[in-house]
Amino acid sequence: MAVAEGGAAAPGHMKRSLRLLIVEDSEFDAQVMVNLLRKGGYDVVFERVESAEAMRVALQTQTWHLILADYNLPAFIAPAALQVLKDSGLDLPFLIVSGGIGEDIAVACMKAGAHDYLMKGNLHRLAPAVDRELREAANRASQREAKKAVLESELRYRLLWETCPDAVLLMDTGGQIHFANPAVKEVFGYAPEEVIGQGLSVLLPERLRAAPLAGFERYLSAGVTKLNLRGVETAGLRKDGTEIPIEVSFSDLVLQGERRFVGFIRDITERKRAERELSENQEQFRVAREIQQRLFPKSAPASPGFDIAGASFPAEATGGDYFDYLPMLHHRLGVIVGDVTGHGVGPALLMAETRAYLRVLAGRREDVGEILTRANGILAEDVGAERFVTLFLGRLDPATRTLVYASAGHPAGYILDAAGDIKTTLKRTSLPLGMRPDTQYAPAPQIILGRGDLVLLLTDGIEETPAPDGALFGLDRTLQVVRSHRAQPAQEIVQALYAEARAFADHAPQIDDITAIVIKVC
Repeated sequence: MAVAEGGAAAPGHMKRSLRLLIVEDSEFDAQVMVNLLRKGGYDVVFERVESAEAMRVALQTQTWHLILADYNLPAFIAPAALQVLKDSGLDLPFLIVSGGIGEDIAVACMKAGAHDYLMKGNLHRLAPAVDRELREAANRASQREAKKAVLESELRYRLLWETCPDAVLLMDTGGQIHFANPAVKEVFGYAPEEVIGQGLSVLLPERLRAAPLAGFERYLSAGVTKLNLRGVETAGLRKDGTEIPIEVSFSDLVLQGERRFVGFIRDITERKRAERELSENQEQFRVAREIQQRLFPKSAPASPGFDIAGASFPAEATGGDYFDYLPMLHHRLGVIVGDVTGHGVGPALLMAETRAYLRVLAGRREDVGEILTRANGILAEDVGAERFVTLFLGRLDPATRTLVYASAGHPAGYILDAAGDIKTTLKRTSLPLGMRPDTQYAPAPQIILGRGDLVLLLTDGIEETPAPDGALFGLDRTLQVVRSHRAQPAQEIVQALYAEARAFADHAPQIDDITAIVIKVC
Protein backbone atom coordinates (compact mmCIF):
# COMPACT_ATOMS: atom_id res chain seq x y z
CA MET A 1 0.00 0.00 0.00
CA ALA A 2 1.15 3.55 -0.67
CA VAL A 3 1.99 5.85 2.21
CA ALA A 4 -0.47 8.74 2.50
CA GLU A 5 0.75 12.18 3.61
CA GLY A 6 -0.99 14.32 6.21
CA GLY A 7 -2.78 17.60 5.50
CA ALA A 8 -1.49 21.08 6.21
CA ALA A 9 -1.28 22.29 9.78
CA ALA A 10 -3.73 24.89 11.00
CA PRO A 11 -2.32 28.43 10.99
CA GLY A 12 -0.49 29.27 14.20
CA HIS A 13 -0.28 25.63 15.35
CA MET A 14 2.62 23.19 15.07
CA LYS A 15 1.17 19.72 14.53
CA ARG A 16 2.83 16.65 16.03
CA SER A 17 4.28 14.21 13.53
CA LEU A 18 2.73 10.73 13.59
CA ARG A 19 3.79 7.84 11.37
CA LEU A 20 0.85 5.43 11.57
CA LEU A 21 0.64 1.83 10.38
CA ILE A 22 -2.99 0.71 9.94
CA VAL A 23 -3.95 -2.98 9.72
CA GLU A 24 -7.36 -2.60 8.06
CA ASP A 25 -9.23 -3.98 5.00
CA SER A 26 -11.55 -0.97 4.81
CA GLU A 27 -10.00 2.09 3.22
CA PHE A 28 -12.97 4.15 4.42
CA ASP A 29 -12.50 3.12 8.06
CA ALA A 30 -8.79 3.83 7.83
CA GLN A 31 -9.46 7.32 6.46
CA VAL A 32 -11.96 8.04 9.25
CA MET A 33 -9.33 7.25 11.90
CA VAL A 34 -6.70 9.34 10.14
CA ASN A 35 -9.07 12.33 9.90
CA LEU A 36 -9.89 12.09 13.61
CA LEU A 37 -6.20 12.09 14.51
CA ARG A 38 -5.55 15.09 12.24
CA LYS A 39 -8.34 16.94 14.01
CA GLY A 40 -6.66 15.90 17.28
CA GLY A 41 -3.47 17.78 16.32
CA TYR A 42 -1.41 15.18 14.47
CA ASP A 43 0.33 15.52 11.14
CA VAL A 44 -0.29 11.95 9.99
CA VAL A 45 1.69 9.89 7.52
CA PHE A 46 0.13 6.43 7.23
CA GLU A 47 0.17 3.14 5.40
CA ARG A 48 -2.65 0.59 5.30
CA VAL A 49 -1.86 -3.14 5.13
CA GLU A 50 -4.17 -6.19 5.00
CA SER A 51 -1.81 -9.17 5.40
CA ALA A 52 0.94 -10.49 7.64
CA GLU A 53 3.52 -10.25 4.85
CA ALA A 54 2.65 -6.65 4.00
CA MET A 55 2.81 -5.72 7.68
CA ARG A 56 6.17 -7.48 8.08
CA VAL A 57 7.64 -5.61 5.09
CA ALA A 58 6.34 -2.29 6.37
CA LEU A 59 7.89 -2.84 9.80
CA GLN A 60 11.24 -3.82 8.27
CA THR A 61 11.53 -0.98 5.76
CA GLN A 62 10.05 2.05 7.51
CA THR A 63 9.83 3.75 10.89
CA TRP A 64 6.48 3.89 12.70
CA HIS A 65 5.18 5.50 15.84
CA LEU A 66 1.99 3.49 16.40
CA ILE A 67 -0.18 0.67 14.99
CA LEU A 68 -3.99 0.66 14.70
CA ALA A 69 -5.39 -2.81 13.88
CA ASP A 70 -8.90 -4.05 13.06
CA TYR A 71 -9.63 -7.32 14.82
CA ASN A 72 -11.08 -9.21 11.86
CA LEU A 73 -9.72 -9.03 8.31
CA PRO A 74 -10.56 -11.56 5.59
CA ALA A 75 -7.11 -13.22 5.84
CA PHE A 76 -5.65 -11.63 8.98
CA ILE A 77 -6.69 -11.03 12.60
CA ALA A 78 -5.39 -8.72 15.33
CA PRO A 79 -3.68 -11.44 17.46
CA ALA A 80 -1.68 -12.50 14.39
CA ALA A 81 -0.75 -8.86 13.73
CA LEU A 82 0.34 -8.53 17.34
CA GLN A 83 2.59 -11.57 16.90
CA VAL A 84 4.16 -10.04 13.77
CA LEU A 85 4.96 -6.95 15.84
CA LYS A 86 6.51 -9.07 18.62
CA ASP A 87 8.58 -11.00 16.09
CA SER A 88 9.98 -7.71 14.75
CA GLY A 89 11.44 -6.83 18.16
CA LEU A 90 9.96 -3.31 17.99
CA ASP A 91 8.23 -1.66 20.92
CA LEU A 92 5.29 0.18 19.27
CA PRO A 93 1.90 1.02 20.79
CA PHE A 94 -0.63 -1.47 19.39
CA LEU A 95 -4.27 -0.39 19.56
CA ILE A 96 -7.16 -2.60 18.40
CA VAL A 97 -10.02 -0.76 16.66
CA SER A 98 -12.92 -3.10 15.96
CA GLY A 99 -16.56 -2.92 15.00
CA GLY A 100 -17.78 -5.62 17.31
CA ILE A 101 -15.65 -7.78 19.59
CA GLY A 102 -16.66 -8.92 23.00
CA GLU A 103 -15.06 -7.71 26.19
CA ASP A 104 -13.54 -11.13 26.84
CA ILE A 105 -11.72 -11.04 23.48
CA ALA A 106 -10.54 -7.50 24.14
CA VAL A 107 -9.17 -8.50 27.56
CA ALA A 108 -7.39 -11.50 26.03
CA CYS A 109 -5.76 -9.22 23.46
CA MET A 110 -4.62 -6.84 26.20
CA LYS A 111 -3.07 -9.75 28.08
CA ALA A 112 -1.33 -10.81 24.87
CA GLY A 113 0.31 -7.41 24.57
CA ALA A 114 -2.15 -4.98 22.98
CA HIS A 115 -2.09 -1.59 24.67
CA ASP A 116 -5.76 -0.59 24.25
CA TYR A 117 -8.92 -1.33 22.27
CA LEU A 118 -11.61 0.98 20.87
CA MET A 119 -14.92 0.43 19.13
CA LYS A 120 -15.32 1.82 15.62
CA GLY A 121 -18.66 3.26 16.53
CA ASN A 122 -17.19 5.19 19.47
CA LEU A 123 -13.90 6.80 18.37
CA HIS A 124 -14.13 10.03 20.35
CA ARG A 125 -11.30 8.81 22.59
CA LEU A 126 -9.01 7.75 19.73
CA ALA A 127 -6.81 10.86 19.86
CA PRO A 128 -6.49 10.82 23.70
CA ALA A 129 -5.65 7.09 23.59
CA VAL A 130 -2.98 7.74 20.99
CA ASP A 131 -1.61 10.60 23.09
CA ARG A 132 -1.38 8.37 26.14
CA GLU A 133 0.22 5.44 24.38
CA LEU A 134 2.80 7.61 22.64
CA ARG A 135 3.78 9.06 26.01
CA GLU A 136 4.02 5.58 27.50
CA ALA A 137 6.11 4.44 24.55
CA ALA A 138 8.44 7.41 25.05
CA ASN A 139 8.75 6.54 28.75
CA ARG A 140 9.59 2.93 27.92
CA ALA A 141 12.21 4.08 25.41
CA SER A 142 13.72 6.39 28.02
CA GLN A 143 13.82 3.57 30.55
CA ARG A 144 15.46 1.28 28.02
CA GLU A 145 18.14 3.89 27.33
CA ALA A 146 18.73 4.39 31.04
CA LYS A 147 18.96 0.64 31.59
CA LYS A 148 21.29 0.33 28.62
CA ALA A 149 23.50 3.08 30.04
CA VAL A 150 23.57 1.32 33.43
CA LEU A 151 24.46 -1.99 31.80
CA GLU A 152 27.18 -0.37 29.73
CA SER A 153 28.53 1.34 32.84
CA GLU A 154 28.47 -1.95 34.73
CA LEU A 155 30.24 -3.62 31.83
CA ARG A 156 32.93 -0.93 31.78
CA TYR A 157 33.50 -1.31 35.51
CA ARG A 158 33.49 -5.08 35.24
CA LEU A 159 36.07 -4.89 32.48
CA LEU A 160 38.08 -2.49 34.63
CA TRP A 161 38.09 -4.89 37.57
CA GLU A 162 38.69 -7.96 35.46
CA THR A 163 41.55 -6.50 33.42
CA CYS A 164 43.20 -4.52 36.22
CA PRO A 165 46.71 -5.94 36.87
CA ASP A 166 46.36 -5.12 40.60
CA ALA A 167 44.46 -7.39 42.96
CA VAL A 168 41.18 -5.61 43.76
CA LEU A 169 39.27 -6.55 46.92
CA LEU A 170 35.91 -5.36 48.23
CA MET A 171 35.68 -5.77 52.02
CA ASP A 172 33.32 -4.96 54.85
CA THR A 173 34.32 -3.07 57.99
CA GLY A 174 35.52 -6.28 59.59
CA GLY A 175 37.94 -7.01 56.79
CA GLN A 176 35.87 -9.85 55.27
CA ILE A 177 36.31 -10.10 51.50
CA HIS A 178 33.10 -9.88 49.42
CA PHE A 179 34.63 -9.53 45.95
CA ALA A 180 37.99 -10.34 44.37
CA ASN A 181 39.05 -9.75 40.78
CA PRO A 182 40.97 -12.26 38.59
CA ALA A 183 44.33 -10.55 39.31
CA VAL A 184 44.18 -12.02 42.84
CA LYS A 185 45.29 -15.26 41.20
CA GLU A 186 48.28 -13.56 39.59
CA VAL A 187 49.34 -11.68 42.73
CA PHE A 188 48.56 -14.17 45.49
CA GLY A 189 48.01 -17.50 43.75
CA TYR A 190 44.38 -17.80 44.95
CA ALA A 191 41.39 -18.11 42.65
CA PRO A 192 38.98 -15.24 43.44
CA GLU A 193 36.35 -17.60 44.87
CA GLU A 194 38.91 -18.99 47.32
CA VAL A 195 39.30 -15.67 49.16
CA ILE A 196 35.67 -14.50 49.06
CA GLY A 197 34.23 -14.86 52.55
CA GLN A 198 37.65 -14.91 54.19
CA GLY A 199 39.37 -12.14 56.11
CA LEU A 200 42.04 -9.95 54.61
CA SER A 201 44.52 -11.59 56.97
CA VAL A 202 44.66 -14.68 54.72
CA LEU A 203 46.77 -12.62 52.32
CA LEU A 204 49.21 -11.39 54.97
CA PRO A 205 52.12 -13.00 56.85
CA GLU A 206 51.38 -14.07 60.42
CA ARG A 207 53.33 -11.18 61.94
CA LEU A 208 51.19 -8.62 60.09
CA ARG A 209 47.74 -10.17 60.38
CA ALA A 210 46.50 -8.00 63.24
CA ALA A 211 47.58 -4.73 61.66
CA PRO A 212 44.93 -4.24 58.93
CA LEU A 213 42.00 -5.11 61.23
CA ALA A 214 43.39 -2.89 63.98
CA GLY A 215 43.66 -0.12 61.41
CA PHE A 216 40.01 -0.53 60.44
CA GLU A 217 38.97 -0.52 64.07
CA ARG A 218 40.91 2.68 64.77
CA TYR A 219 39.33 4.24 61.71
CA LEU A 220 35.80 3.34 62.82
CA SER A 221 36.26 4.28 66.49
CA ALA A 222 37.74 7.64 65.58
CA GLY A 223 34.64 8.53 63.57
CA VAL A 224 36.65 9.31 60.45
CA THR A 225 34.24 9.80 57.55
CA LYS A 226 36.66 9.03 54.75
CA LEU A 227 39.48 6.51 54.48
CA ASN A 228 42.16 7.29 51.94
CA LEU A 229 45.38 5.29 52.27
CA ARG A 230 47.66 5.45 49.24
CA GLY A 231 50.78 3.52 48.35
CA VAL A 232 51.46 1.82 51.68
CA GLU A 233 54.25 -0.73 51.29
CA THR A 234 54.08 -3.96 53.29
CA ALA A 235 54.43 -7.72 52.81
CA GLY A 236 51.89 -10.13 51.32
CA LEU A 237 51.61 -13.90 51.61
CA ARG A 238 51.02 -16.05 48.53
CA LYS A 239 49.05 -19.30 48.63
CA ASP A 240 52.29 -21.30 48.40
CA GLY A 241 53.61 -19.62 51.57
CA THR A 242 56.11 -17.27 49.93
CA GLU A 243 56.20 -13.63 50.97
CA ILE A 244 56.13 -10.85 48.41
CA PRO A 245 56.49 -7.08 48.75
CA ILE A 246 53.18 -5.35 48.03
CA GLU A 247 51.86 -1.81 47.76
CA VAL A 248 48.36 -1.31 49.15
CA SER A 249 45.87 1.50 48.62
CA PHE A 250 42.51 1.61 50.47
CA SER A 251 39.45 3.79 50.05
CA ASP A 252 35.89 3.48 51.28
CA LEU A 253 32.45 3.74 49.72
CA VAL A 254 28.80 3.16 50.54
CA LEU A 255 27.27 0.24 48.64
CA GLN A 256 23.57 -0.51 49.04
CA GLY A 257 23.59 1.45 52.29
CA GLU A 258 26.57 -0.42 53.73
CA ARG A 259 30.08 0.93 54.24
CA ARG A 260 32.65 -1.00 52.27
CA PHE A 261 36.41 -0.82 51.71
CA VAL A 262 38.09 -1.21 48.33
CA GLY A 263 41.70 -2.34 48.36
CA PHE A 264 44.08 -2.20 45.41
CA ILE A 265 47.09 -4.44 46.01
CA ARG A 266 50.10 -4.44 43.69
CA ASP A 267 52.97 -6.92 43.61
CA ILE A 268 56.09 -4.72 43.66
CA THR A 269 58.65 -7.52 43.53
CA GLU A 270 60.11 -6.29 40.24
CA ARG A 271 60.15 -2.68 41.41
CA LYS A 272 62.01 -3.61 44.58
CA ARG A 273 64.51 -5.64 42.57
CA ALA A 274 65.08 -2.69 40.27
CA GLU A 275 65.52 -0.37 43.26
CA ARG A 276 68.11 -2.72 44.75
CA GLU A 277 69.96 -2.96 41.46
CA LEU A 278 69.89 0.81 41.08
CA SER A 279 71.23 1.23 44.61
CA GLU A 280 73.97 -1.31 43.94
CA ASN A 281 74.84 0.37 40.65
CA GLN A 282 74.97 3.76 42.29
CA GLU A 283 77.32 2.38 44.90
CA GLN A 284 79.45 0.86 42.15
CA PHE A 285 79.59 4.18 40.34
CA ARG A 286 80.50 5.97 43.56
CA VAL A 287 83.38 3.55 44.13
CA ALA A 288 84.43 3.78 40.49
CA ARG A 289 84.40 7.57 40.58
CA GLU A 290 86.48 7.56 43.75
CA ILE A 291 89.02 5.19 42.18
CA GLN A 292 89.15 7.26 39.03
CA GLN A 293 89.60 10.58 40.79
CA ARG A 294 92.38 9.25 43.02
CA LEU A 295 94.39 8.14 39.99
CA PHE A 296 94.44 11.47 38.19
CA PRO A 297 97.51 13.66 38.75
CA LYS A 298 96.94 16.37 41.32
CA SER A 299 98.88 18.95 39.32
CA ALA A 300 100.76 19.33 36.05
CA PRO A 301 104.56 18.84 36.09
CA ALA A 302 106.89 21.75 35.69
CA SER A 303 109.00 21.05 32.60
CA PRO A 304 111.40 23.60 31.12
CA GLY A 305 110.09 25.04 27.84
CA PHE A 306 106.57 23.68 28.24
CA ASP A 307 103.31 24.93 29.76
CA ILE A 308 101.30 21.77 30.47
CA ALA A 309 97.77 21.34 31.78
CA GLY A 310 95.27 18.51 31.80
CA ALA A 311 91.91 17.70 33.32
CA SER A 312 89.21 15.05 33.24
CA PHE A 313 85.57 15.92 33.83
CA PRO A 314 83.71 12.69 34.56
CA ALA A 315 80.21 11.99 33.34
CA GLU A 316 77.47 11.21 35.85
CA ALA A 317 77.82 7.49 35.16
CA THR A 318 81.60 7.49 35.48
CA GLY A 319 83.48 6.30 32.44
CA GLY A 320 87.01 5.11 31.99
CA ASP A 321 88.92 8.20 30.85
CA TYR A 322 92.49 8.43 32.06
CA PHE A 323 95.31 10.95 31.80
CA ASP A 324 98.67 11.00 33.52
CA TYR A 325 102.21 12.39 33.53
CA LEU A 326 105.10 9.95 34.00
CA PRO A 327 108.73 10.69 34.82
CA MET A 328 110.91 8.85 32.30
CA LEU A 329 114.61 8.15 31.89
CA HIS A 330 117.02 11.01 31.11
CA HIS A 331 114.70 13.69 32.55
CA ARG A 332 112.10 13.13 29.92
CA LEU A 333 108.34 13.34 30.57
CA GLY A 334 105.70 10.83 29.59
CA VAL A 335 102.25 12.18 28.73
CA ILE A 336 99.28 9.79 28.63
CA VAL A 337 95.65 10.12 27.56
CA GLY A 338 93.52 6.96 27.58
CA ASP A 339 89.97 5.65 27.53
CA VAL A 340 88.81 2.33 28.97
CA THR A 341 85.61 0.93 27.41
CA GLY A 342 82.50 0.79 29.57
CA HIS A 343 81.36 2.39 32.80
CA GLY A 344 81.49 1.49 36.45
CA VAL A 345 83.87 -0.37 38.74
CA GLY A 346 85.24 -2.73 36.08
CA PRO A 347 86.63 -0.01 33.79
CA ALA A 348 87.88 1.96 36.80
CA LEU A 349 89.87 -1.05 38.02
CA LEU A 350 91.21 -1.71 34.52
CA MET A 351 92.29 1.92 34.33
CA ALA A 352 94.09 1.54 37.67
CA GLU A 353 95.81 -1.62 36.44
CA THR A 354 96.89 0.08 33.19
CA ARG A 355 98.23 3.07 35.10
CA ALA A 356 100.28 0.83 37.40
CA TYR A 357 101.88 -1.09 34.50
CA LEU A 358 102.74 2.08 32.60
CA ARG A 359 104.30 3.75 35.62
CA VAL A 360 106.53 0.76 36.28
CA LEU A 361 107.53 0.35 32.62
CA ALA A 362 108.09 4.08 31.97
CA GLY A 363 110.62 4.26 34.79
CA ARG A 364 112.76 1.53 33.18
CA ARG A 365 112.40 1.99 29.42
CA GLU A 366 112.45 4.94 27.10
CA ASP A 367 110.97 3.40 23.93
CA VAL A 368 107.27 4.31 23.98
CA GLY A 369 106.47 1.49 21.54
CA GLU A 370 108.17 -1.09 23.78
CA ILE A 371 106.33 0.24 26.82
CA LEU A 372 102.94 -0.22 25.11
CA THR A 373 103.91 -3.65 23.76
CA ARG A 374 104.81 -4.95 27.21
CA ALA A 375 101.73 -3.37 28.84
CA ASN A 376 99.49 -4.88 26.17
CA GLY A 377 100.94 -8.36 26.71
CA ILE A 378 99.98 -8.23 30.38
CA LEU A 379 96.58 -6.55 29.94
CA ALA A 380 95.50 -8.97 27.20
CA GLU A 381 95.73 -11.81 29.73
CA ASP A 382 93.58 -9.97 32.29
CA VAL A 383 90.73 -8.49 30.23
CA GLY A 384 88.00 -10.26 28.29
CA ALA A 385 87.02 -9.64 24.70
CA GLU A 386 84.50 -6.99 25.78
CA ARG A 387 87.14 -4.71 27.31
CA PHE A 388 90.05 -2.78 25.82
CA VAL A 389 91.95 0.46 26.34
CA THR A 390 92.67 3.15 23.77
CA LEU A 391 95.78 5.04 24.84
CA PHE A 392 98.17 7.74 23.61
CA LEU A 393 101.68 7.69 25.12
CA GLY A 394 103.97 10.58 24.25
CA ARG A 395 107.56 11.25 25.40
CA LEU A 396 108.54 14.90 25.70
CA ASP A 397 112.24 15.82 25.73
CA PRO A 398 112.75 19.33 27.18
CA ALA A 399 116.38 19.36 26.13
CA THR A 400 115.66 18.86 22.42
CA ARG A 401 112.03 20.03 22.35
CA THR A 402 110.95 16.86 20.62
CA LEU A 403 107.96 14.55 20.90
CA VAL A 404 107.91 10.82 20.22
CA TYR A 405 104.59 8.97 20.59
CA ALA A 406 102.74 5.70 20.02
CA SER A 407 98.94 5.50 19.87
CA ALA A 408 97.08 2.30 20.74
CA GLY A 409 93.89 2.97 18.80
CA HIS A 410 93.31 6.34 20.45
CA PRO A 411 91.57 9.30 18.74
CA ALA A 412 93.98 11.56 16.92
CA GLY A 413 95.83 14.36 18.66
CA TYR A 414 96.96 17.59 16.98
CA ILE A 415 99.92 19.92 16.92
CA LEU A 416 99.00 23.50 15.97
CA ASP A 417 101.63 26.00 14.95
CA ALA A 418 101.88 29.58 16.17
CA ALA A 419 99.30 30.70 13.62
CA GLY A 420 96.81 28.09 14.82
CA ASP A 421 97.06 25.87 11.76
CA ILE A 422 97.36 22.10 12.09
CA LYS A 423 101.03 21.27 11.80
CA THR A 424 100.86 17.54 12.56
CA THR A 425 98.07 15.03 13.16
CA LEU A 426 99.00 12.46 15.78
CA LYS A 427 97.29 9.43 14.26
CA ARG A 428 96.77 5.94 15.63
CA THR A 429 99.76 3.67 15.24
CA SER A 430 98.18 0.32 16.20
CA LEU A 431 95.31 -1.51 17.92
CA PRO A 432 93.91 -0.68 21.39
CA LEU A 433 95.56 -2.36 24.36
CA GLY A 434 94.15 -5.69 25.48
CA MET A 435 92.73 -6.84 22.17
CA ARG A 436 95.58 -9.11 20.98
CA PRO A 437 98.44 -10.24 23.24
CA ASP A 438 100.96 -10.43 20.38
CA THR A 439 100.47 -6.88 19.04
CA GLN A 440 103.72 -4.98 18.53
CA TYR A 441 103.67 -1.22 19.02
CA ALA A 442 106.22 0.94 17.20
CA PRO A 443 106.70 4.66 17.84
CA ALA A 444 105.88 7.25 15.19
CA PRO A 445 108.83 9.31 13.86
CA GLN A 446 110.22 11.97 16.17
CA ILE A 447 108.53 15.38 15.90
CA ILE A 448 110.48 18.60 16.44
CA LEU A 449 108.41 21.17 18.31
CA GLY A 450 108.83 24.89 17.65
CA ARG A 451 108.24 27.87 19.88
CA GLY A 452 104.53 28.73 19.78
CA ASP A 453 103.43 25.19 18.91
CA LEU A 454 100.50 23.74 20.85
CA VAL A 455 99.90 20.01 21.38
CA LEU A 456 96.25 18.98 21.91
CA LEU A 457 95.44 15.50 23.24
CA LEU A 458 91.82 14.41 23.80
CA THR A 459 89.46 11.56 24.47
CA ASP A 460 86.29 11.46 22.37
CA GLY A 461 84.11 13.13 25.01
CA ILE A 462 84.52 16.68 23.68
CA GLU A 463 84.00 15.99 19.98
CA GLU A 464 81.03 13.70 20.65
CA THR A 465 79.19 16.07 23.00
CA PRO A 466 75.64 16.34 21.58
CA ALA A 467 73.50 19.45 21.33
CA PRO A 468 69.77 19.21 22.14
CA ASP A 469 69.04 18.79 18.41
CA GLY A 470 71.48 15.87 18.14
CA ALA A 471 74.33 17.70 16.39
CA LEU A 472 77.83 16.90 17.70
CA PHE A 473 80.39 19.42 18.92
CA GLY A 474 82.89 18.02 16.45
CA LEU A 475 86.55 18.65 15.61
CA ASP A 476 86.10 22.05 13.93
CA ARG A 477 84.50 23.60 17.02
CA THR A 478 87.14 21.98 19.22
CA LEU A 479 89.99 23.50 17.22
CA GLN A 480 88.22 26.84 17.03
CA VAL A 481 88.03 27.01 20.84
CA VAL A 482 91.76 26.26 21.07
CA ARG A 483 92.64 28.89 18.46
CA SER A 484 90.52 31.59 20.09
CA HIS A 485 92.16 30.95 23.49
CA ARG A 486 95.68 30.03 22.39
CA ALA A 487 97.18 33.17 23.91
CA GLN A 488 95.98 32.06 27.35
CA PRO A 489 97.76 29.60 29.70
CA ALA A 490 97.31 25.89 28.98
CA GLN A 491 95.04 25.45 32.02
CA GLU A 492 92.63 28.11 30.79
CA ILE A 493 92.47 26.49 27.35
CA VAL A 494 91.50 23.16 28.93
CA GLN A 495 88.80 24.85 31.00
CA ALA A 496 87.52 26.73 27.93
CA LEU A 497 87.17 23.46 25.99
CA TYR A 498 85.03 21.98 28.75
CA ALA A 499 82.92 25.12 29.21
CA GLU A 500 82.22 25.45 25.48
CA ALA A 501 81.25 21.78 25.18
CA ARG A 502 78.84 22.02 28.12
CA ALA A 503 77.28 25.20 26.76
CA PHE A 504 76.85 23.48 23.38
CA ALA A 505 74.96 20.68 25.17
CA ASP A 506 72.80 23.29 26.91
CA HIS A 507 74.15 21.83 30.15
CA ALA A 508 72.21 18.59 29.72
CA PRO A 509 73.47 15.63 31.79
CA GLN A 510 76.93 14.69 30.59
CA ILE A 511 76.91 11.30 28.83
CA ASP A 512 80.67 10.72 28.60
CA ASP A 513 83.85 11.79 30.32
CA ILE A 514 85.62 14.83 28.88
CA THR A 515 89.41 14.70 29.11
CA ALA A 516 92.05 16.93 27.54
CA ILE A 517 95.76 17.75 27.82
CA VAL A 518 97.20 20.94 26.35
CA ILE A 519 100.96 21.40 25.96
CA LYS A 520 102.20 24.85 24.91
CA VAL A 521 105.79 25.13 23.68
CA CYS A 522 107.35 28.27 25.15
